[in-house]
Amino acid sequence: MPKFPNTLPFIALNRPLRIESSIRNLDVEGTIPADVQGAFFRAVPDPAHPPLHDDDITLSADGMVSRFLFEGGQVDYDIKYVRTARYEAERKARRALYGSYRNPYTDDPGVRDPSRPDLRTVSNTTPVWHAGRLFMTKEDGRPYEIDPHTLETRGYWSYGGKLRSQTMTAHPRIDPATGEMFFFGYEAGGLATRDVAYCIADRDGQLVSEQWFQAPYVASIHDFCITGRWAIFPVYPTTSDLERMKQGGAHWAHQQDLESWVGIMPRYGKVEEMRWFKGPKGVSAFHMTNAFDDGDLVHMDACLAETCAFPFMREAGGIHRNQWEIQSGLTRWTFDMGKPGDGIVSSIIGPPGDLPRIRDADQGRPYRHVWLPTMNPEAKGPPLVGNVVGAAFNCLLGLDLSTGRVDALNLDPGMAINEPVHVPSSKPGHNGWLLAVVDREAAIDYQSELWILDADNISAAPVARVKVPVPLRPQVHGWWVSAEQLASSK
Repeated sequence: MPKFPNTLPFIALNRPLRIESSIRNLDVEGTIPADVQGAFFRAVPDPAHPPLHDDDITLSADGMVSRFLFEGGQVDYDIKYVRTARYEAERKARRALYGSYRNPYTDDPGVRDPSRPDLRTVSNTTPVWHAGRLFMTKEDGRPYEIDPHTLETRGYWSYGGKLRSQTMTAHPRIDPATGEMFFFGYEAGGLATRDVAYCIADRDGQLVSEQWFQAPYVASIHDFCITGRWAIFPVYPTTSDLERMKQGGAHWAHQQDLESWVGIMPRYGKVEEMRWFKGPKGVSAFHMTNAFDDGDLVHMDACLAETCAFPFMREAGGIHRNQWEIQSGLTRWTFDMGKPGDGIVSSIIGPPGDLPRIRDADQGRPYRHVWLPTMNPEAKGPPLVGNVVGAAFNCLLGLDLSTGRVDALNLDPGMAINEPVHVPSSKPGHNGWLLAVVDREAAIDYQSELWILDADNISAAPVARVKVPVPLRPQVHGWWVSAEQLASSK
């Protein structure tokens, strides 16, 4: 295409910027807490070239790694493209070469290779920190390692050639006590395969386990959970079909009449010990909040909706629903590992929302606090156009699951908030700080700030607001890395 299309993935907050920048000593209003020392890394999709097809989506955009660096009360901002093989090939050609989202059969013949769909990855979903290394991830391929100090791309990461899976999730789980990273890859054996690889990397970053199993069907397994005893794999009916892709069709199509499933296995066990539980038809959740053990009971909390949140996935399955009509809520599924059967007990534990954030220390354990962006149903004006589903969040909730208390940061009309990251507090009894980019519609363009919020009182004014003098694109996910962790980088 000679120019970017005038569609939701390319207008308003989603408009392509294609700006790499480095800015020192940003202006700050308020006081940066002493605990906030380190780096807030963000994954920001931004297409470097107009797409091959006018129905392209935000999830196909080239990955950029963004960083807010906090040092001695000063804040610096940097952003660079991830130099994936795909990015470098298109940069050399000065045009897009890769076609529709996760469909290599729509690529330019010069780069088309359906046998290695993982090489198409744009690494645009989550920055992941583990064992002194920073990775940019996307679930359709292996990650790329990034230098956390310069943001230069170090290269494609496969644990020294040990990782057999062609893919790795953008949502690994890190045990706060052992330092191990638990992760998986679906379509591990290639395009539209049922293969799932379950992997463990030790606290030193060495791959110590990789086991493969078959999912009930080829599904978009975006996220998973761990507890102290179990690894939990939720499978929702957004499915793939190889023949559909060969005809130029969508990689994913949601099937409203197909059951969901949850596979649970001992987290240090064998995949042959996997036990499958049958869930309701048509439901969907892209992001798990947490999971934990309660004797023989296993509780898994997710941002569950009655159908798929992504319009392009719904419509490919023949489902035509307005985004605001979809019912959802923070939902707990409970499984009894001490009894036979495949039943699930379901309960609503919180309001609708997505991109949930908990304290890292609570990963896989009983927990009390969760923060998640949502849409304010009483907002005086429509949400800003942006984000991967076309509408940006305009409210942040803080939930106390023990008391039922809900705290809310409701933004003014013409404002949006991105997913926050959590920074722990050095003060006993204090739940720390939340960092989130907030966008505002201005007279000529959009303006962005990084807000620092008291996690115990998010409805109060931010304790600090970092001014960003360049426009920002919406992030997908972010990761906080402390100054001590940065110092340990390899």
